[in-house]
Parts: sequence; structure tokens; C-alpha cells
Amino acid sequence: MHFRHLALPVASLAALAYGYANPETCSGECVIYDPTLIRRSSDGTYFRFSTGNEISYCTASSLLGPWTSVGSVLPDGSSIDLDGNTDLWAPDVHYIDDLYYVYYAVSTFGSQDSAIGLATSATMDLGSWTDHGSVGIQSSSAKIYNAIDPSLIEVDGTYYMQFGSFWDDIYQVKMNSAATAASGSSYNIAYYPDGTHPEEGSYMYAYGDYYYLFYSWGICCSYDTDLPASGQEYHIKVCRSTSATGDFVDADGTACTDGGGTIVLESHGEVYGPGGQGVYDDPTYGTILYYAYTNTSIGYADDEKQFGWNTIDWSTGWPVV
Repeated sequence: MHFRHLALPVASLAALAYGYANPETCSGECVIYDPTLIRRSSDGTYFRFSTGNEISYCTASSLLGPWTSVGSVLPDGSSIDLDGNTDLWAPDVHYIDDLYYVYYAVSTFGSQDSAIGLATSATMDLGSWTDHGSVGIQSSSAKIYNAIDPSLIEVDGTYYMQFGSFWDDIYQVKMNSAATAASGSSYNIAYYPDGTHPEEGSYMYAYGDYYYLFYSWGICCSYDTDLPASGQEYHIKVCRSTSATGDFVDADGTACTDGGGTIVLESHGEVYGPGGQGVYDDPTYGTILYYAYTNTSIGYADDEKQFGWNTIDWSTGWPVV
């Protein structure tokens, strides 16, 4: 592992002055990337899934931990016939029709040869997962999007999948009634027109009269070898719409398909490059934003990223950490 104790970039100091809250304390197994959360209703146990180890997962009795490693969802990898099918990414967990669904991405870093798969379990116990392979969302260099970072939302009985990374950024597709396969054509819902189009890791959440599209913007990884220019590191943005299928705008009214996006959380204090986020309604703490981040007092390597979460204040109509 490589450690780099650097002076904080100007953007981080500005964020600190803005007043972002520090992440809540994490205990136990706190190293993570691309987290997703669910709570098993039968016993109240929290399950946290993440990138790596063929989708690794942990359990805890509280969001504060201590988090204990369970193992891998698919220890033999995915049945999807693509490079990277034993290095699964960016899980997204849901409870649908008495089954726990974990969507995952198959790809290799920087490639468009990507697909989204699905595994299910009745209990989430180790060894109980069934791999169903591809859900029909797949990309290649012939397409303008990348099929990674799945995120499902249910709207009045209809399921939609958000996905995508860089290239043409974030897309959406309608799913079938069981949420096991795409049933329509994909369409763009967020796009940053300049540079490398650095938007990915979307997560849609309904609150009040709006659907909020959270996403990660910037460079996610390898901070220990190549620190991005100030402000180009991961941070979390949001747009909103009264429809789940489009017309998302930021707090200034700029369309999310034209580079719009209001910052929710960015580098501050010892927190650097937060992203890979999701939103969860917790019975104890209320609505929370969870994510992975680099703790500058620990180290900048990808395998040192930490699990963080904060409660969300909605009083302005926009999520505030």
C-alpha cells in the first residue's frame, strides 16, 4: 500500500468552509468501494454489498457497525461471457417479490465491453445466491454508452434501471414486471458535454414531489499514483424532476442533460473524493446518504477507501448533508 499525506486542495478547503458534516463513525470492516445497503426485515440485520471479491458483503446490527465480513455473493464469478466476469462491480440491492436482488456490473476498467447481471437469494445467507446472468443491458465500443453501475427504481409498479459511466454518461431503461430484464430502449437522462463526460454511479430516490438523480462526477480512483487536479476528483451531484424518466434539472434550472448538477458532497477536511453513493431510509437515523471516500489520514490507495454516511436534510427541497 502507498500512503500520500498531502496538503488539501483548495476545493477541499472551500468545502470545509461550506460546512459539510463529517461521516458518521464506522467500526469493524470499513474498507469498501461502491457500497449498497439493505436491512433484512426478519431480524433487522444490515447487509452492505460492495465492489470486489465477486461482490463482497458484510453484516452489522447498526449502521455504525461493527461490520463483519460474510464472504462473496458469487464466489465463482458471473456466467456473463465478458472479460471481468470474476471481478464484479458496483452492486445494487433490492427486495422484490420475497427475494433479495443484487444487480452487478461485468467490465474491465476503461472498457465499454460491459454488461449488467443479476443474482438473487431468499435470505442473503452465504452460499444462497443464484446467478441469473445478464439482464439484457450490455454495451460495446459500437455503442455510445457504458453498461455499468446499475441502479433500480420502482415507480407506481413499473421498474426502471439507471446505468452508465463516462462516454455518454447516464442512461435509463424500462424493465419487465419482475425487474429481471430490460423491456425497452435505453435513453439518456444525464450528460456532461465537456471533456471526458465524467458522470457515473447514478442513484435515483423519490422524495416529496420529486425524483432525485444522484450521481458521481469526476475521477474515482488511483489517487495514490495520480492525484487529480483540484476539483476533478470524485464528488456527488444531484438533479431532480417531477418525472422519473427525464427532464432532470439542478437547483439553478440547468438541465442534467446539458451539464447541470448541484453538488451534494465534495472533498472536505480528511474526506477526499466521496462517491459511489446511494440513499437509504433508516428506521433510526432517517434518510441517509452513504458512499465511499478516501480518508487522507489513512491513505489514498483504492483498497483503503472507507465507508461513510450522513443524514440528509430536505428542508430546502434539495438534499443537504
